[in-house]
Amino acid sequence: MNREDQLYYFGITLGYNSSYLQVNKSNLFTQSDSILLAEPGSSGGITMGLMATGRLGEHFQVRANPQLIIGGARSISYQLGSTRAGEGNAQIQRLPSTLVSFPFQLKFNSDRIGNFRTYILGGIKYDIDLSSNSTARNADDIIKLKRNDFGVEAGIGFNFYLPFVTLSPEIKISYGLSNLHQTDAALKYSNVLDKIQSRMIVFSLHIED
Repeated sequence: MNREDQLYYFGITLGYNSSYLQVNKSNLFTQSDSILLAEPGSSGGITMGLMATGRLGEHFQVRANPQLIIGGARSISYQLGSTRAGEGNAQIQRLPSTLVSFPFQLKFNSDRIGNFRTYILGGIKYDIDLSSNSTARNADDIIKLKRNDFGVEAGIGFNFYLPFVTLSPEIKISYGLSNLHQTDAALKYSNVLDKIQSRMIVFSLHIED
């Protein structure tokens, strides 16, 4: 029996991710001259996970792929119009991120040609940020991000069938739908922002039995 004809099978995931924050500015940003610019920065990190795939038919599968995503430090860079004593014009808010992610996806597979096949996928995900600072005090005007996020994903991958395992390189785009920003009008770096959403590109290698 071919591996893809099995009712279900398991694997592991190793990968690299590039993530950043999509920022929408509030009305206060245009009304204030204390902050002239607020731009997000990206960061890279590693991904490790487990995978379970179930067969629905000849071309369709469902997949659960819980992951630990260690994402470095996403950031927002500010250019200040007015500063306090000892404060520089350029400031960076670094926001560390360590996620536990629970993606659930539907895969559509092409016909197999020899030991090769391609697939596309789409699905939803639920993330928990273990580094969330939503309960932090207001020290140092730190931007606070919520702990939980919900989003959608889409990607493309390739199956290479080897004698004992299947190797599947994959690229996936992840688009957060939740507003992660826990607004605090008392914080100058926070009150000029309205909505903050997560964005991520993930390059993965799946190894299946």
